[in-house]
Amino acid sequence: MGGYTLTENAALATRNTLRVDARAKLLAEIRDASKLPELLDFPALRGDRLLVLGEGSNLLFTGDFDGTVLAMATRGVQVESDGASARIAVAAGERWDDFVRWTLGQGYAGLENLILIPGTVGAAPIQNIGAYGCEVAEFVESVEAWDTRERRVVTLDHATCAFGYRDSLFKHEPGRYIVTAVRFVLPRSRPLRTDYAGIAEELARMGVDKPAPFHVAEAVVHLRTRKLPDPAVIGNAGSFFKNPIVEAALADALKREHPGLAVWPQPDGRCKVSAAWMIEAAGLKGVREGDAGMSNRHALVLVNHGQATGPQLWALAQRVIADVEAKFGVRLEPEPVIVGTQGA
Repeated sequence: MGGYTLTENAALATRNTLRVDARAKLLAEIRDASKLPELLDFPALRGDRLLVLGEGSNLLFTGDFDGTVLAMATRGVQVESDGASARIAVAAGERWDDFVRWTLGQGYAGLENLILIPGTVGAAPIQNIGAYGCEVAEFVESVEAWDTRERRVVTLDHATCAFGYRDSLFKHEPGRYIVTAVRFVLPRSRPLRTDYAGIAEELARMGVDKPAPFHVAEAVVHLRTRKLPDPAVIGNAGSFFKNPIVEAALADALKREHPGLAVWPQPDGRCKVSAAWMIEAAGLKGVREGDAGMSNRHALVLVNHGQATGPQLWALAQRVIADVEAKFGVRLEPEPVIVGTQGA
């Protein structure tokens, strides 16, 4: 079939970075986004549960998926430049890290702090991915998607996407929009963000006193490589928990009781607090239950040491949530989508 392939009872272990052994009733791999209406009109898919899958780097399967998994494998980058900046339309199936490296090679600035994040371009606005003081929403002009409710292609501008911390419209209306492309606006030059999580210190170690975007990207690669386990080496989905945003009074009280806790004031008057610090302070960094564990390199990362099942990984995550809440009065929320009997 032109533009897509279909597989029944499809294995998903190699399609999620936690390497959970799960299966889908049907797997549809999409190479041509224009074929989505035709595919979704199949009688077998009408009314079926849908799960859109990129690289599977932001989900945890807690069971098999009794529905259709749409794996976006579309490719393509289109550029309109006026010299000082560029509008860049990118197909949803492009790898995020490849795209970031391409922008740096082309001399564009902005995405350097977001290098080495696993996943696809289409997934980036859904999660509003962020790292080292930067969020992708800063550079998203619009998102093109297939609206499953209205059965048409829609272009959602930046405001409509309703971006928030690890949040967007797409998370509040799950299943409605299938992202097919993202349009970014990237400048040739902008102030670099080097005041977050050791970037300045890493640049100093590199001997760079007048950094360019590619220097910042290299520093972030060094930091991420040292701190975060590689999904190619050990199964993980990156940071498993969001940094909680709490009322300022609670943040002040926590800071008085725990001076080492990192606290970041937010524009709305609330404060973001470090989930990693609380997990480590609760004695959970490196903890292991069978093959399910928390990384001993970074307290935020849930890891699969080999044969952990989805329910086993989810049970450990719930233990972390409960222990942190008991110690600090703050409830952690998972970043990844929980798919299977527990959700999605």
